[in-house]
Amino acid sequence: MRPARPTQPARSARKVAVRILFAAVVVPVVAGAFMLQSRDTRDSARLFSEVFSLVTSRFADTLDMATLYEKAARGLVQQLNDPYAALYTPKQLRDFTANTGGRYAGVGMYVEEQDDDVVVSRVFPNTPAAEAGVLEGDRIIAIDSSSTARWALDRVSEALKGAPGTPVAVTFERAGLARPVRSRFTRAVIHIPAVPYAVMLDGGIGYVPLVQFNETASAEVRAAVARLAREGARGFILDVRGNGGGIVDEALEISNLFLQPGQTIMSTRGRGQKPQSFIARERPLIPAAPLVVLTDGGSASATEIVAGALQDHDRALVVGTTSFGKGLEQSVFQLEGGYALKMTTAKWFTPNGRSIHRERKLVDGRLVEERPDSLEADSAKLSRPLFRSDAGRTVYGGGGITPDVTVRPDTLTSAEQAFVRAVGPRSQQVYLALYRYALELRPRVQPGFAATPEWRDEFYRRLRASGVGVDRATYDAAAPYVNNLLENRVARFAFGDSTAKRRTVSDDAALRRALTLLHTGQTQRDLFAIARRGPDGT
Repeated sequence: MRPARPTQPARSARKVAVRILFAAVVVPVVAGAFMLQSRDTRDSARLFSEVFSLVTSRFADTLDMATLYEKAARGLVQQLNDPYAALYTPKQLRDFTANTGGRYAGVGMYVEEQDDDVVVSRVFPNTPAAEAGVLEGDRIIAIDSSSTARWALDRVSEALKGAPGTPVAVTFERAGLARPVRSRFTRAVIHIPAVPYAVMLDGGIGYVPLVQFNETASAEVRAAVARLAREGARGFILDVRGNGGGIVDEALEISNLFLQPGQTIMSTRGRGQKPQSFIARERPLIPAAPLVVLTDGGSASATEIVAGALQDHDRALVVGTTSFGKGLEQSVFQLEGGYALKMTTAKWFTPNGRSIHRERKLVDGRLVEERPDSLEADSAKLSRPLFRSDAGRTVYGGGGITPDVTVRPDTLTSAEQAFVRAVGPRSQQVYLALYRYALELRPRVQPGFAATPEWRDEFYRRLRASGVGVDRATYDAAAPYVNNLLENRVARFAFGDSTAKRRTVSDDAALRRALTLLHTGQTQRDLFAIARRGPDGT
């Protein structure tokens, strides 16, 4: 399905004439400016040439010409003040393509560094790793004939990847086994799912988490929604919290799953380009079932295209916290030598003309808001541009997608906050102790299990043995929080993501509110009416 083709706005003959006349009048001025610009350009080119010549001939350290040219190119990109611009090396480009495309050639597992070990943190279904019985928590101790002792994480990851069809042998250490496990794999193209699972929650509400916009995102959302509809779902939740975006075409396709033909999804305006509008062209998969979209501060870019289009057309109620606010479009240009340049080439707007972009700058490798306002106070909202949805509802521009119903995450109790502060300086040790203990508990549990006092006692002992300095009174006061940590990790290891999610619904404030809204309202119009009753939508 191809839902969107750019349309060019028509221009009247009068407007064309005015523009031609204006151009004729300003020609002498433009010509003069061109002469001045040419002189400035020559001077700047001479400046660069002189600096480059001095660096190559007089700098204390010897640098080869290829390195100097690359440094010059990187300096130019850095000085664009575009926080999203990047010059990719061939390896960085491969990683970027794998992340956005959702595919790479390997064995089908994520690895992470734990202390001095490289450990399997996730195994993808229907991959060589899954078929060989690799388990989360397995430690990689050798690849082919080489020990991985003292290997960096990147080196292990690169050794596991390779051309499809090529072999690789990996040796693991597994808890509970005296001898290492040696497996031989044939590398394959691995698909990283955009929708890791989709489940039916209480009351016939279909829940679809969309974690990235890779090249299969729209197909996966379509398949998940269609299956849940066949199973009797009467309402849907599309969870895009933490989704940093990806391929724009996939955002257009997903929007068209819910919008009517002819409705605008977004428009773009770029330097030297005519404005483009992208229009839904296919009949929607789900034309009327009530829909909630969950957003948070990690929802960005392509994610905001979907949320903005559905909000402007009153097709979804947005619930959660304000999204990231990235209203810019990047393009990737292939360069010689396998390099690539990614830079901002256009701005995009929601169907009603909103720019949701929030200005940021790059500081020490992090994107920092120029005027942060994470609380979204009413006064801050009113200072932003106001727009209207198709049905006349107020929506905001200039700072992300503001939800129709704001639901902040549940706050911790004072006792739980005290525990978090106590263990914060040793968070890595807490993570490792939890990870390893959960792996040991995995074979002992049945669905519906609950953490026990004995579990908490053993976890506390392990924390202390790892050097985590939390006193017993502080630990015991946060028992419900500790129980959740243990239960959530054990459930995911033992039964997978979907079962773990069902167990955590009660701990997810935004998801609880979405379910309440969908249980109360039978139609999309009902949801908007409920949301108008108060600032929290109840």
